[in-house]
This record gives sequence, C-alpha cells and structure tokens, in this order.
Amino acid sequence: MVSTISKSNQPNQSPELEITLEEFLQLPETKPASEYIEGKIHQKPMPNGTHSTLQTELVIAINQVARPQKIAYALTELRCTFEARAIVPDISIFVWERIPKNEDGSVANKVNISPDWIIEILSPEQSINKVMEKMIFAFENDTKLGWLIDPERKRVMVFQENQMPEIKSQDDQLPALEVMPDWQLSVADLFSWLYLH
Repeated sequence: MVSTISKSNQPNQSPELEITLEEFLQLPETKPASEYIEGKIHQKPMPNGTHSTLQTELVIAINQVARPQKIAYALTELRCTFEARAIVPDISIFVWERIPKNEDGSVANKVNISPDWIIEILSPEQSINKVMEKMIFAFENDTKLGWLIDPERKRVMVFQENQMPEIKSQDDQLPALEVMPDWQLSVADLFSWLYLH
C-alpha cells in the first residue's frame, strides 16, 4: 500500500505528493511501519499470525547462537536509512562490529547503514516485486545475505552477494552469514515453527 501525504502532513489517498526523506523522517511513526522509497511513502502490511510467528522464532534462533558469541545480532522492524531511502526489513541482522551504537556503547536509535543480512516474510497482499526491489537496493549498499520467505508456497528465495537468487524448499539448508558457519536451518525446519511443536 502506498500512502501519500497531503499538505497537512496527514496520510490520505490523494492527491499524491512526493516528499523529501527529511520530511518523511519528521512524520509520526505509523503502525504498521512505513518505508520511504523514491519520494513516496509505502506502509507495510499488518503482520498476520504466520508472519509474526516466523519473525519471532527466527530472531530467537539467530540471537541464541550469535549473541553469546558476539558475532551478530538480529532486530525486528528496524528502520534503516541510507542512500536516500528508509526501509524497515522484517528482520535486520548486523555483524557484531557493525551494530549501530551510541558513544556509551548502547544500541543506537537511528540506523544509517544497511544490514548485513535482511529477512523479509512475504504477506499475501504484498507485491513480491517491491520486496525484491528492496532486497536488491540493500545489496547495492553492502548487504551480504537476504532471505525472502514465501509462507504460502513454503519456499525461501535466497539472495547472496555476486550470485543469482536461488529458490530453496523442503530439506534445503538455508545459508547464514559467514560469521555463523555452524548455524543450520532447513526450509522444512523453518516452516515447522508454524505448528508450535
């Protein structure tokens, strides 16, 4: 869904006006989150049960392995602003040394770099092309790994640096960041989380 901004800075359906990134960043946050792409505001769909379950389980699984070893950290719905866009991946994973931090060492509120690994979970009402465009844009700006999860088809499209995207299914193993060589997850294991066994 594309939201537009009227002169009163309130979301509406028309007339459509392009705004600057700076103007977008001054607007109140929306729920679900909105992204800024090519002068327009795109509100993400409201997550459903499948989306929320996969998102939650993935963040837990990644952080259980990566956080104790201080090799990476996964965050949900984090606005990442870089190269004149503001995107909000479902899950953003940063290699430990690249986690945006304040001077006191705490995690920064504003993130002005692309994640090392992006995970998007496709919702039925989302355009796969728009999500893929977001992935490609992130890869053009230092992202190394991307998963586009399609719960309806039980498939994961994997994006890796300097490679064509691959479709993974069933017992196929999903790649992780190079700093997580021992982390193993198959597509079947990923979707088994939906049954809460």
